[in-house]
Amino acid sequence: MKFQYKHTIYACFIGYTVQAIINNFAPLLFLTFQSQYGITLDRIALLTGLNFGIQLLVDLLSAKFADRIGYRPCVVGAHVFSAAGLLLLPVLPELLPNAYAGLCIAVAVYALGGGLLEVLVSPIMEACPGDEKAKAMSLLHSFYCWGHVGVVLLSSLFFAVFGIQNWRILAVIWAIVPIANGILFSKVPIGSLLEEGEEGYSIRKLASMRIFWVFMLLMACAGACEQAVSQWASAYAESGLGVPKTIGDLAGPLLFAVTMGSARLFYGKSGEKIDLKRFMWASAALCFCSYLIIGLSTVPVLGFLGCALCGLSVGILWPGTFSLGTQAMPKGGTAMFALFALAGDVGCSGGPTFVGTMANLFGGKLNLGILAGIVFPVLLLIGLTLEKQAEKA
Repeated sequence: MKFQYKHTIYACFIGYTVQAIINNFAPLLFLTFQSQYGITLDRIALLTGLNFGIQLLVDLLSAKFADRIGYRPCVVGAHVFSAAGLLLLPVLPELLPNAYAGLCIAVAVYALGGGLLEVLVSPIMEACPGDEKAKAMSLLHSFYCWGHVGVVLLSSLFFAVFGIQNWRILAVIWAIVPIANGILFSKVPIGSLLEEGEEGYSIRKLASMRIFWVFMLLMACAGACEQAVSQWASAYAESGLGVPKTIGDLAGPLLFAVTMGSARLFYGKSGEKIDLKRFMWASAALCFCSYLIIGLSTVPVLGFLGCALCGLSVGILWPGTFSLGTQAMPKGGTAMFALFALAGDVGCSGGPTFVGTMANLFGGKLNLGILAGIVFPVLLLIGLTLEKQAEKA
């Protein structure tokens, strides 16, 4: 079989699904880890910080080494790490005398894969032949959302049928996805962002450009706007809206993921009819409104509507910033994508932390913490204004 660039695009789609698996599977098992291994919830919560912390480090380092090593070995390696971490998750806690250390090692291994995927999949997609790059990028990022939904629904179905005690089998089943996609990436054609003989901007060159910092602000705000609600959606539904925990666990995060994926899918299918910058302006304004609804509402229907609108509004922000950044800095290369991913992950980490801190200051009222997070869409609107001014300069 002769592999073509359409197969590369398919591999990229699955690559973001793999990232969704490694980011969202273990959190479904946090209470199981607590009961089976006797680990306190505060230590279990650190597993999420470890995952994203290592991904942040990989984002930073990738700006230096990804081009030197090459896209193919790096992206295949990303899938190897992802699969290895998933396979180690059910094994190491049983083998090591300290179960928590085993979980940490497994999470650290697949976090290496997740960080590499975040840095590499977007530029590989961008390097594929085609004129409608922004549409393709939006469609690509929608697969993370659908992967998130799939992981939650299929895992919940597995647990309902076979029991939560068989989670180790499911971990092995999920590991098949990165194994298969790693093999696919080893065979598909992979292009280059730059013309032959052309060099991308160095980190120093990027850092000297005002427009680069504007896009770093946009990426950080995109990540913060998204995760400040996404990470707290379940807890908000339970504590702020008073719905049962099971409904809150499913309805809050899944509603957010579905609407976010729908926004990306919509632009991926109809982007040629829509001005990307205007779409991002409208999305940022809608995000501002959604934070108001979530923060001020005490009615469950309105609260869930706010979560849905927030997911819809943030859908285009991350992939749209990637696309606009590529247009503004066509020689940005892998370093630009890696640093954008770094800024986005800083936002993904900082947004939920800020909301949680502010909620604590307001006496544990999570809706007020989210309302304080309205600073993120405001900064996003400021960033879009700066980008427009920089374009005219």
